Amino acid sequence: MAVARSLGMFAFVARLPRVPRRDLAARGADEPLPVVRIPRALQRRQEQRQSERRGPLRSALVRPGRLLISARRRELNQPARLTLGIWESAPLASRGWKNRRSVQDHFSIERAQQEAPALRNLSSVGYFADLGLEPRLLQVLKEAAPEVVHPTAVQSSVIPPLLCGSHVICAAETGSGKTLSYLLPLLQRLLGRPIPDSRRIPAPRGLVLVPSRELAEQVRAVAQTLGSSLGLQVRELGGGHGMRRIRLQLSKQPPADVLVATPGALWKALKSHLISLEQLSFLVLDEADTLLDESFLELVDYILEKSHIAEGPDDLKDPFNPKAQLVLVGATFPEGVGQLLSKVASPDSLTTITSSKLHCIMPHVRQTFMRLKGAEKVTELVQILKQHHRARRTGASGTVLVFCNSSSTVNWLGYILDDHKIQHLRLQGQMPASMRAGIFQCFQKGSQDILLCTDIASRGLDSTHVELIINYDFPLTLQDYIHRAGRVGRVGSKVPGTIISFVTHPWDVSLVQKIELAARRRRSLPGLGSSVREPLSHQP
Repeated sequence: MAVARSLGMFAFVARLPRVPRRDLAARGADEPLPVVRIPRALQRRQEQRQSERRGPLRSALVRPGRLLISARRRELNQPARLTLGIWESAPLASRGWKNRRSVQDHFSIERAQQEAPALRNLSSVGYFADLGLEPRLLQVLKEAAPEVVHPTAVQSSVIPPLLCGSHVICAAETGSGKTLSYLLPLLQRLLGRPIPDSRRIPAPRGLVLVPSRELAEQVRAVAQTLGSSLGLQVRELGGGHGMRRIRLQLSKQPPADVLVATPGALWKALKSHLISLEQLSFLVLDEADTLLDESFLELVDYILEKSHIAEGPDDLKDPFNPKAQLVLVGATFPEGVGQLLSKVASPDSLTTITSSKLHCIMPHVRQTFMRLKGAEKVTELVQILKQHHRARRTGASGTVLVFCNSSSTVNWLGYILDDHKIQHLRLQGQMPASMRAGIFQCFQKGSQDILLCTDIASRGLDSTHVELIINYDFPLTLQDYIHRAGRVGRVGSKVPGTIISFVTHPWDVSLVQKIELAARRRRSLPGLGSSVREPLSHQP
């Protein structure tokens, strides 16, 4: 009793189940004795004191200044002046996002610079006249696009080797001016080539292969603006209309000097002997990473077999025996591109050019990630769009792209926006070709400022008026995220770009953590290794 009084309320003897005395007497010497335990309240106080001694998670923010990462929990902020090493652990703001309790958490990758990397230090790049382009072509470019004075870093690095006759693989960030980098050499090569006297079937001298009808419309419009002043005919061959429409497109007179086509439509025309590639002098695979994907690879392989690809620059000099110069451009490239192209061209004739910012988080675009429940996404989207509409009425904002992962989600979400009286356009792959035609052009012209779409609007389409991108469904791959993000902050954009991504599923969180870690360490995204290795000479 005295011992119990001395312990008082600080300890107690654990109660044992009642057993007969004979069982207690039979216990051996090794049997554990009753344990005296610390009260739970005292144990919590001790744990709290130990955590206070260790200190809370220290913030990387040493001095006030601009932030690279701004999180809801300020201790996870990272200043712009701090760069983490490759082996240094990073306190990720999204580390616990796979737990449901993390809902409503968010963080942002802030703008590290105000302008696109392709536009930095343009004064050191020079002028288009310094790249070897003909005066007639320079005059047409000046009349068609007077605002284009200095070539971007991509254009200044790609145009000279193309004019010298090299096969080129160009991988650079989205919105860096890759379209002009191959169109100008293409048109100049055709200007110096004689036109065949007789053509039994259409035989274009220049071919641009693109993965979607929307991108074909866009490239054709740019090429036609330049080519019409030079006396060159530019035509478009898009799929989705059947063989009757393909015959009608190819029967137009005069025949095309430059053809912009999708793989499916061109494959059908070649199989039906409606077109020939024997006179081809210039072949471009635009958005080559998509064209070399499994969905297009068989068609593209057949088209390359029908094209007479030059072994090297010397094969391009004979005007009466034309051989095609090969160009591949894209914002991401898979491994093994060189191995694939070695079937149609000599590896020594391939000039590979890449940007130092390839596969990196765009430093001039603010990117926000919001952890939400699936049921909260619609409410959040409607609120964001209504706020944008109010800002749009004052002329203070641009247009909006809302990306979904499936056509059914685009349609379902469209009905909800209709109920909220939010005007918008829809673009998805299951639409008939007659409905898809011109939708993106209407969006570009500003007839509607909101476009619900799938990833068919993320590849190569010019969207200089887009200010906000909303990933309603988080993209399935990091490649898709790069292409979606590339719709803002492009060369020629007059509005700052912002990306808002809704993060719902555990697999979404895994991708977000890779993006955040790459941003904190200022490195390229993992798993996007490319076969292109030569950096742009003018890239800062």
